[in-house]
Amino acid sequence: MNRRTFTRNSLSALGLAMVAAPAFARIRPKAAVRLGGPIFSKPQGPEEWAAAVRAKGFRAAYCPLPTTASAVEIQAYESAAKKADIVIAEVGAWSNPISPDANMAREAMEKCIQSLHLAERIGSNCCVNISGSKNAVHWAGPHRDNLTQDTFDQIVEVTRKIIDAVKPKRTFFALEPMPWAFPDSADSYLDLIRAIDRKAFGVHMDPMNLIVSPRLFYDNANLIRECFKKLGAHIRSCHAKDIDLRQDYYMPQFSEVRPGLGQLDYQVFLQEVSRLADIPLMMEHLSSEEEYDLAAAYIRAEGLKVGVTA
Repeated sequence: MNRRTFTRNSLSALGLAMVAAPAFARIRPKAAVRLGGPIFSKPQGPEEWAAAVRAKGFRAAYCPLPTTASAVEIQAYESAAKKADIVIAEVGAWSNPISPDANMAREAMEKCIQSLHLAERIGSNCCVNISGSKNAVHWAGPHRDNLTQDTFDQIVEVTRKIIDAVKPKRTFFALEPMPWAFPDSADSYLDLIRAIDRKAFGVHMDPMNLIVSPRLFYDNANLIRECFKKLGAHIRSCHAKDIDLRQDYYMPQFSEVRPGLGQLDYQVFLQEVSRLADIPLMMEHLSSEEEYDLAAAYIRAEGLKVGVTA
């Protein structure tokens, strides 16, 4: 091979490498997710709390304060979070504001307003609840009336009242999807966004809750992609769970399991979350600190396979 041929071939190879490199670079060094979960130690004060969060390798956390916290406490925890580069992901307002029990609905409405107020003051990404249920026994349970137009309209009215009572400027009120309550799909979430028509209404994404059939179970990667494509601009926080399908029974039975013990496509999930700026991925519903450690290890290992740190 003469020098001219060698030089031409070398430049061609370099050109191919330069074309291929950006796609690889987009994934590896810059893709990151703010993973978080509960803290099982009992930290005393905001600095110890922030240290405990970071000791787990987390860069996101659940709100550590109740709605009765003082302004001084709230300011101290917000400052500690910022100093430690921790995003406070969400304030939970878990309750049933559309309950058929009038007293329960009224108490739930007040809880949502107080929780949204706390989220606004502490700078949380969102305040999150489910839309509610017409089930008089199980506050988050299924009911034949949950997915009717009348219930949709009530959810719109209730959500507007919650947001308008607080008028948040830096946080959002969001509804976690549920299998048997609105929003139960990416499209029904879009319908709610349009109908509620409030800038402070955001999206809380938990794709596991949308898996209600074997088709969605086995094709959950595309379900996740659809959710982020349609709702990504509105997403404020995400939950990290996993799901499995019972193999020895002829009717579909799904079980929530620890991340890594089910079939949720975490590589796709992590890639989609990493494309959003500072949106937390929060583990939940596990029984012990050890379970959370195992879940975090699995999520991080799956992320590394596609160049996403968590």
